[in-house]
Amino acid sequence: MKNSKFSEVQIIKILSQQNQGKTVNEICREHGISEPTFYNWKSKYGGLDVQQLSKMKELEKELSQYKKIVAELTLENVVMKDVIAKKL
Repeated sequence: MKNSKFSEVQIIKILSQQNQGKTVNEICREHGISEPTFYNWKSKYGGLDVQQLSKMKELEKELSQYKKIVAELTLENVVMKDVIAKKL
């Protein structure tokens, strides 16, 4: 998947221009994006502000750490069960 030339903060600022009364066509022409791209961004980032985005990123990072911990503990549990089963 191609990386966007816009950061997430820039995308939120672009989307907020619609709330200021600009039309989607004007915004797309000004920033050199297509309308489908604008609407994809809107479905993903619509209603967020910069603070909410940073908090969301923090939570996603924390969640990935928890998932890693659970995966490691699950693997350890399976290995221990295998060892116990072989001894019996």
